Amino acid sequence: MSDQLLNVLFICTGNSARSILAEGILNAMGGKRFKAYSAGSHPKGEVHPMALDVLQRLGMAQQEGFRSKNWDEFASPTAPVMNFVFTVCDNAAGEVCPVWPGQPLTAHWGVYDPAAVEGSEDKKYHAFNDVAQILKRRIELMLSLPPQSLQSLSIQAQLNAIGQS
Repeated sequence: MSDQLLNVLFICTGNSARSILAEGILNAMGGKRFKAYSAGSHPKGEVHPMALDVLQRLGMAQQEGFRSKNWDEFASPTAPVMNFVFTVCDNAAGEVCPVWPGQPLTAHWGVYDPAAVEGSEDKKYHAFNDVAQILKRRIELMLSLPPQSLQSLSIQAQLNAIGQS
C-alpha cells in the first residue's frame, strides 16, 4: 500500500507564485510517491516569470504547462482525488474552500508573497528564491515521513469522514 501515489494540492489566492513554486518543487522531489497540483481562489491567469525562473535555476522545472487555474477544477467529480491540500498564503487559508472529493487532510503552510516585494530585480529575485527555499524545506520534511505514516494519515481522514456522515 505504500506504493500508492498521493495527490497534493497547493492553494494560494492568485496561483501565480507560491503555489506554483510548491507544485514544481514537490513534483521534482516527490518521485513516484507524490503528484502535486496547484490552484487559486482568484487566479491571476498567468504564472509569474520569476517563479518559473527560480524553479529552472533550482533544476525543478521538470514539468511543462504550469498555469494559473481556479481551484474549482479540483472540486469537480472528475478531478483527481486529493490526499492533502495545503494553503500557502494567508488569504486562501481564511477563505471558504470548496468541498474536496475524498476528504483530504488540510494544513496551512503560509509564506509571504514574493510577487508583492517591491524594489530592484535582485531584491525581487531574492524574495522568490527565499520563498522557494522555505517551501523546499517544508516539502523535504514531509518527504522524510515514513510512507506508512502518510498512508495512515490518509486512511484516518477517510475513517473520520465516515463517522461524520
